[in-house]
Amino acid sequence: MAKLLNPIFFSCLYTSFIFTLSNLNSRSIFVNAKTLPSDIQALQAIKMSIDPVSISSESFLRSWDFALDPCETTGASFLGILCTIPLDNNSTSRIMEIDLEGDELEGFLTPAIGNLTELVALNLGKNKFRGPVPETITNLRKLTSLQLYENFFSGKIPQLNGLWQLSSFDLSNNQIYGNLPQFPLKIKTLSLGHNLLSGHISPVNKLRRLRILDLSDNRFSGAINKEVFMLPDISHANASVNRFTVLEVVEFTDKATQLHTLDVHGNRLRGHLPVNLVTYPNLTEINLGHNLFSGQIPSEYWPRLGFAWRSLDLEYNYLEGPVPRELNRTLEGVRGSFAHNCLTCPKGLQLCHGGQRPASECVRRKGGGDHN
Repeated sequence: MAKLLNPIFFSCLYTSFIFTLSNLNSRSIFVNAKTLPSDIQALQAIKMSIDPVSISSESFLRSWDFALDPCETTGASFLGILCTIPLDNNSTSRIMEIDLEGDELEGFLTPAIGNLTELVALNLGKNKFRGPVPETITNLRKLTSLQLYENFFSGKIPQLNGLWQLSSFDLSNNQIYGNLPQFPLKIKTLSLGHNLLSGHISPVNKLRRLRILDLSDNRFSGAINKEVFMLPDISHANASVNRFTVLEVVEFTDKATQLHTLDVHGNRLRGHLPVNLVTYPNLTEINLGHNLFSGQIPSEYWPRLGFAWRSLDLEYNYLEGPVPRELNRTLEGVRGSFAHNCLTCPKGLQLCHGGQRPASECVRRKGGGDHN
C-alpha cells in the first residue's frame, strides 16, 4: 500500500511546487515590474475576455506573454502596445496605446479597460467584440482616439463628454441604438454610421471643431439642422439613409466655411431644393438623391455645375421643369444623375441617362401622393 502512495504523493508534491513557482514568478513580475501592476492586470483581463480560439497565430494578442513585463519587452512580445517612458528610475511605465485592429477577435470588452487611465489611443476596429461598450471607458480622460468600428457592440453609447481630450471617435458598423449623447467639444471626427441610432441630432450642433461627420444608415428623424452646416470647420457631412424630413440650409456669408461634401440621399426630405447651397464656396460634391424633393431645379445651380460643383446627384425625386440645353457643353467631367424625376432633359445629356419617371407617377405626385 505504501508503494502505491509514494508516486501519488510525489505527483501531488510536484504539482504543488509548479503551482507555487508559477505564482512566485507572477508575483515577481508585479514586484519588479516597470509597468504599473494595475495596468498589467488590465491587460490580463482584456486577454481573458477574448475567446482563445479566435486568437490566431498572426494576432498581436498572441504575443502578450505575462511572464514578461509589457513595457520592458522589445521585439516580438506585447505587440500592439505602446508605453509611457518614466521620468526617473522611481517611476513606473503606463500603457498609453493599444492597437488590435483587424485581429478578428471574439469576446467582450472588459470593464477593466477603465483602469488604463494613461491611455491615449485605443483601436479595436475590425474585430468581433460584442455586448455593450463598458461605462468605465469614461475613466479614460486622456483618450484622444477611440476606434471601435466594424464589431458587434450593442446597447447605448455612454455619456462621453467627460472624455474632454477625445478628437476622433469611430463606432460605425455596430449595433448601437438609442439617442445621441453629449460629446466632447474637442471632437473633430465623429463616425457613427451603420448602427440603429434614432431621435434628433441636436448634440452635434455644439461641436465647433468638428470636421468629419458620418451619421449614415441609422434611424434619425426630424430636421438636419442648419447649425450643422454652419460649424466653422465642417468639411464632410453624411446624413444619408435615415428618416429625416427637413433639410435646413441658410445663406452662408462667411467665406471661411469649409463644407466640401454633403450627402443626404436616402431620406424623406421634401419641399424645394435648397437654393442657399450655392452660398457655400468650397462645396464640390452634393448628393440629394432618393428623397421627395419637388419643384424645379433652382436656376442658381446651373452656373455652379462644371465649375465649383463636380458632383451633383438628384436622382429619384419628383423634380420637374426643363434642364438647360447648354449644359451639354459645360458638364464635361461632372458626376451625378438627374434620372428618375419628372424633368424635361435635352437629348444626350449624360446626367439624365436612365430616363425619367412615367408621367402617371408625376401626376399622382402632384395630386398629393408619395410614391418614392
